[in-house]
Order: sequence, then structure tokens, then C-alpha cells
Amino acid sequence: MDSRSKARELAVQAIYQLDVLGDYFLTQLGPFLRENADDEAVRRLAEEWTRGVWANIGACDDLIRSAALKWELSRLSTVDRSILRLGAYQLQFCKDMPGKVVINEAIEIAKKYSGEQAPRFVNGVLDAILKKLKTQD
Repeated sequence: MDSRSKARELAVQAIYQLDVLGDYFLTQLGPFLRENADDEAVRRLAEEWTRGVWANIGACDDLIRSAALKWELSRLSTVDRSILRLGAYQLQFCKDMPGKVVINEAIEIAKKYSGEQAPRFVNGVLDAILKKLKTQD
């Protein structure tokens, strides 16, 4: 697994913690990242993305809501919500990342950490977000 994939996985885990514990977890983010990654580059990317998602949580959630029609954000599993938040953040704010790479990485994380239907759901939601963002450019 390359360092960006590891950083994405770690960021999803941190976003999950933030979703469960709230802003308090930001004080624990550094120790959490050090405990779970030896590579400084992985920790740096994971922290950047985690803080980026949390600082832009409203925008990320709005993108997800607009793409996941008939789904309340609160009804999604915390894992799926965390994966989608990172994906939405990267599609919206990380313009140097190809959208298809963001989506494929999110699908792989969903395969590893979520249920059987999650990869298809994550793909559909993030693909809809990507299409929406392309029409806005």
C-alpha cells in the first residue's frame, strides 16, 4: 500500500473518531496518528486531510446530501459517513487529485472496513458528487 493510500485510511479512522467524540478528539489527533503510522509523510497527509474535512464538514455533508438522495446522513453508518466525508473533501478541495483516484481509493476503504453494499453505495455517491462539481467548474 502506498503512502497516500495509508494516509487516506488513517484519515478515515480519525474522521470516524471525530464523528464519535467530537472536537475533543482534535487534541488527541497527533498522538493517534503517531500511534498508528511510523511514516511522517503518512501522518502529515492524514492530519491535513482530517483537519480539512473537519474544518469543512458542512460543505462536505452538503455535497453528500445532494448526492445521496433518499438517505439521511444520520442514517449512514459512521464508517460510511467518514469515507464519504473524506471523498467529498478531496473531490471539492484537493484539485490536484484525479476524481477517479479519490473514488477508487474510497471504494477500497469501504471494501476493507464496511459492509457488502458499501463499495457500490460509496461509488455512486462520490461519482454523483464528482459530476456535480464538474458542472460547476
